[in-house]
Amino acid sequence: MHTTTALLANAAPPQLLPARQLMAFTLASHILLVPFGVALPCITLLMHHRGLRRGDDVALKLARRWSAVMAVQFAIGVVTGTVLSFEFGLLWPGMMGRWGDVFGLGFGVEAWAFFLEAVLIAIYLYGWRRLKPWTHFWLGLPLPLAALLGAFGIIAANSWMNTPQGFTLDAAGRPVDVDVRQAIFTPMFGPEYWHFAVAMFLTAGYVVAGVYAVGLLRGRRDRYHRLGFALPFTAAAILTPIQLVLGDSIARSVFHKQPVKFAATEVVWKTDTHVPEYIFGRLHPDGTVSGGLRIPQLDSVLAGFRPGTRVSGLSSVPPEDRPTATQATIVHWAFDVMVIIGSLLALLALWYAWYWWRHRDLPRSRWFYRCAAVAGAACLVAVECGWITTEVGRQPWIVYGHMRVSEAVTATGASSLWTMFTVVVVVYVAIFASFLAVLLKMRTRWRIADASETSATAPQAPEADTPYGPRGEPLATVTGAPPGERHGRPPGGAS
Repeated sequence: MHTTTALLANAAPPQLLPARQLMAFTLASHILLVPFGVALPCITLLMHHRGLRRGDDVALKLARRWSAVMAVQFAIGVVTGTVLSFEFGLLWPGMMGRWGDVFGLGFGVEAWAFFLEAVLIAIYLYGWRRLKPWTHFWLGLPLPLAALLGAFGIIAANSWMNTPQGFTLDAAGRPVDVDVRQAIFTPMFGPEYWHFAVAMFLTAGYVVAGVYAVGLLRGRRDRYHRLGFALPFTAAAILTPIQLVLGDSIARSVFHKQPVKFAATEVVWKTDTHVPEYIFGRLHPDGTVSGGLRIPQLDSVLAGFRPGTRVSGLSSVPPEDRPTATQATIVHWAFDVMVIIGSLLALLALWYAWYWWRHRDLPRSRWFYRCAAVAGAACLVAVECGWITTEVGRQPWIVYGHMRVSEAVTATGASSLWTMFTVVVVVYVAIFASFLAVLLKMRTRWRIADASETSATAPQAPEADTPYGPRGEPLATVTGAPPGERHGRPPGGAS
């Protein structure tokens, strides 16, 4: 076993490692922004609708500020997403050259959704104080749909790489007779897409709520912080138990459609029934597992609802067709971390639901808000772990069962790729530092604007204007107006 593994490692082209590291780094960086690109427009529009429906200036202020964050995030996502699209062709020409006609439509859909989202964000940002309130809202409503369409394209491509279909191979081994519908709607598409989409909404909700949880912990108990916390946290708390069900569904789909990946996820070495579940632990090349918590028969129960369920092991396929022991351990740990985070978030959501049911108010415990402040970061870790499970668990295949990663890699020299990797790391650090600096600057400006609202003699800051109404109009004048006029519409509610 050790000899075979060593031979395989020696046979790998030298440019494979830097190519994989570069792709992993850019993907891991970009995925941190995806929840906000996919879900923040929806959360913003929920707050926007609340503000218009109830004549709530605080809700409209939150929606307007979130839309500004959404625009900055989108600009950063443009850079990181474009780099990824170029890397597919530059680093993996073997895959794109051979299989691009089969699964490339997914990337095309994502590109069109990206351009549509850019236009809609521009209209939505421009619409504040320029369009009639309800007209502005309805023009922003397609934004979440465009974001979900982009996710549709990416997940279609990724699910095809996991369960490729929709083609036949000619005598030379090249795909022909492509069926686009089958290539998009693969067996893993549904489980992957819904699990991913809900994860994005859940993550964005907890991250946004976590920002206001920190403010509440620091004594800012005003309605601005309470509402900024309550709406996104409530949305995320509702989605948390749904995500647990979807997570169980996708794990079972992997068990049926990608048994070797499932074996790596659960560090199962030998095909058997009554297979135990390991929480953490390390798989060794000889098939033994050290460390971790062993729960007898649980893996078979989780896979097929009964202890007698037969689970395929890694040893059921040749060594060159399965993840290495190290890769399996990485996948296993990533999966366990993701599941543990999801379970803890479910407990936090139950805590919130129980208190709301008893008191019809937000919890008062500081420990609750400490947990809520950490929940957003934990969700980002879970998102990273989910992609590690998906991508590393598929190794050594880039197209499952048809093309190995080593067969798809570029012929560019390893030294050039390592240089490119270094440059990308430096550029990405600068980009994310700039992103953070812009967000902190916006926060400071908004705090100054909020402070000016409490002082009658302080100059009116632009951010203190109501979202609808003449620019620079004093807040006292706007506040004194009837609710309908305060939002730029007649008292009858016509938009």
